[in-house]
Amino acid sequence: MKLYKIATVQYVNASVEDCWDFFSSPKNLQTITLDNMNFEIKDFDEKRMYHGQIITYTLRPLLGIKISWVTEITACKENQYFIDVQRFGPYKLWHHKHFFERTPDGGTKMTDIVHYALPLGILGRLMNKLIVRNKLKTIFDFRYNKIEELFNSKSQPKIIQINAEQKSI
Repeated sequence: MKLYKIATVQYVNASVEDCWDFFSSPKNLQTITLDNMNFEIKDFDEKRMYHGQIITYTLRPLLGIKISWVTEITACKENQYFIDVQRFGPYKLWHHKHFFERTPDGGTKMTDIVHYALPLGILGRLMNKLIVRNKLKTIFDFRYNKIEELFNSKSQPKIIQINAEQKSI
């Protein structure tokens, strides 16, 4: 299995508590997702993120094909981090860590680290190279810009790293 990694860092002019308030609500995921993906939450318990929470949704990431996705929040520490893991969906593995750190000026450094793997062996590797990696970059670029708009962040350099040459496990 080929494991890929995406890491992003973004600085925002908002307190850790304000960032947590926004990002710990699954309802806000739709706000930071591309409109053309037709993202729709199907079920969650209307509560803030917590360990064990299940969220189900549908989206149309490619060619208008509708897919269902189920994630579980596997770890959560208020105002510090949460981790979502795909339980059912298009990836063989999807593990997404979200970190929130207070900066000296009272803002927040947000770090996202995603590890993912695709099914179908060599065909999955080819799909990653041709489509998936670029689609994920587009999704994370949109998210970055939307967060800039919503939180009026500082002019900090954007760091997006896509590592396609991880070791097989």
